[in-house]
Amino acid sequence: QLQASGGGLVQAGGSLRLSCAASGRTFSMYAVGWSRQAPGKEREFVAGISRGGGGTYYDDSVKGRFTISRDNAMSTVYLQMNSLKPEDTAVYYCAASLRSGVVRLDENYEYWGQGTEVTVSS
Repeated sequence: QLQASGGGLVQAGGSLRLSCAASGRTFSMYAVGWSRQAPGKEREFVAGISRGGGGTYYDDSVKGRFTISRDNAMSTVYLQMNSLKPEDTAVYYCAASLRSGVVRLDENYEYWGQGTEVTVSS
C-alpha cells in the first residue's frame, strides 16, 4: 500500500516535498516513480528511482528542478520540487514496480497510491 502526501498550494518559484510511504511489503524490492495528472490532461510520468536509489530518471519538464530520493529504512520515497511553475499544477501519484532498474513507463508499475494535489499559483 502506498500513501502519497505533501501536496498543497504554493506560489510560483516555491518548493514542496512530496512523500510516498509504503507499508505491507519489502520496500527495497520495488522501483518507485511519480506521475502527475493535470486537469483535462493525460497522466505523465515525471520521475523514477531504482530499488537501491542508485538510478534515477526525470522527464525533461522537471529535470533540474525536481529530485527524487528514497529511504528504504523508512520505506519512503521523496520528490523534492523546487522552482515550481503553474504548469506543475496536478495531482501527483506515486507507484511501485517489481521491475529492476528505473521504470520509466506508467504501464510498467503494478501498484499505485492515491494522489496528492499540488497547486502552483502565478
